[in-house]
Amino acid sequence: MSLFLIVIAYVYLASVSIVLTLIDVRSHRLPNAIVLPSYAVLAMLFTGACLFGAPWQNLLRAAIAAATLFAFYWLLRAIRSGGMGGGDVKLAGVLGAALGWIGWGSLVVGAFAAFLIGGLVGLALIATRRASRTTSIPFGPFMLVGAWIGIAVGEPLSRGYLTLLAIG
Repeated sequence: MSLFLIVIAYVYLASVSIVLTLIDVRSHRLPNAIVLPSYAVLAMLFTGACLFGAPWQNLLRAAIAAATLFAFYWLLRAIRSGGMGGGDVKLAGVLGAALGWIGWGSLVVGAFAAFLIGGLVGLALIATRRASRTTSIPFGPFMLVGAWIGIAVGEPLSRGYLTLLAIG
């Protein structure tokens, strides 16, 4: 039952990811009506998983990761108003929880991947003259793609990187 609830949590996140990507690309908005309930849905599913035997440390790590990624995006928004939208800040907490449930490596890889991919796409748009430095580009889709990279390969990537650091 524990594994079932965890799978449901990530299936839910996948469906929300598709919807939010489509909305953000079209309207540059991440609606509260979708993002905010996602906190409760993930919290209930992850807590339920713990009640059925998943490690409680995963839930604690997910909560800390959610707060940390939310705070990081909030700080980015505070430093440069208009650079990061409020929807991005709220979505960061949801993605932080999903990444943190898996592990710290997933959180770091997922958060970094969003900025790496977003930056590369932004540079490509500027290089092809489809955008300028001041063009508003929705960041939610990059956050979501980055999160899914962190979910899929974050732990092995981070372990491999740390192993390379130890060797070098």
